[in-house]
Amino acid sequence: MKPDNYTWPANNTGLEFYDLSIPWGHGVANWPYFEDVKIERIHYHAKSRVLSQRITTVMHSTTHVDAPGHVVEGLPLLDEIPLHCFFGPGVVVSIPKKKWEKVMPEDLEAAEPEIRPGDIVIVNTGWHEYYGDNSAYYAYSPGFYKEAGDWFVERGVKAVGTDTQALDHPLATAIAGHGPGAPDGLLPWACQEYLEETGHKVMDDFPLWEPCHRAIMAKGIIGFENVGGDIDKVTGKRVTFAVFPWRWMGGDGCIVRLVAMLDPSGEFRVEQGTAQ
Repeated sequence: MKPDNYTWPANNTGLEFYDLSIPWGHGVANWPYFEDVKIERIHYHAKSRVLSQRITTVMHSTTHVDAPGHVVEGLPLLDEIPLHCFFGPGVVVSIPKKKWEKVMPEDLEAAEPEIRPGDIVIVNTGWHEYYGDNSAYYAYSPGFYKEAGDWFVERGVKAVGTDTQALDHPLATAIAGHGPGAPDGLLPWACQEYLEETGHKVMDDFPLWEPCHRAIMAKGIIGFENVGGDIDKVTGKRVTFAVFPWRWMGGDGCIVRLVAMLDPSGEFRVEQGTAQ
């Protein structure tokens, strides 16, 4: 419990900060084949008069970045990504979608504000509202597929983020039997439910394994998954993003603090680096 007179330094930048990250900690929801987060207090105040903690976690937990080498062999890993890829202008666009729907190029073309070359693009499908340890978020979410991945490449964006479980539709992941999952999928009941609802087999409608991941990352476009937090407060706005991961040598991804910034006065400037 902090003292009553405890204060933080004033925000003298004139900027407004919005946290688009899902809180991370003990008991956070996990993708279906990941182990639970473990947090241990190595030192605590009653014992050592300091607090030190040790964590065991998969880095693809809550809001995080995927390095290109996470999905495509031989591509750059976390420490090889240039810093400018984690900072810059962009948009948060509203593209509401329902269970198992795809975000299509026509949705992205019609999005407001307009998605421009060089943008960091965050798509708000509304699915962040379901985030938690449940089937709605992980098994039923909408998502990107090859069409969206190809569109991002053609538009020449800098980075892509989504408020869903992954950069690809769940039925294009190991959840449905693609990649390093069970032959029938990590969640075979979801595949059966898709068949009963649509009359189609999952592999007929989603034959490709994580095609959005592969399309964008082959072109140096990084991706952010599980975006949430204050996303609704900046949806429909053009913002500046800052989202820096650890300097992890050989890292496949990293939990991040994804921050959107607005400059209402237009007076903030980055220092030029001069001595005066």
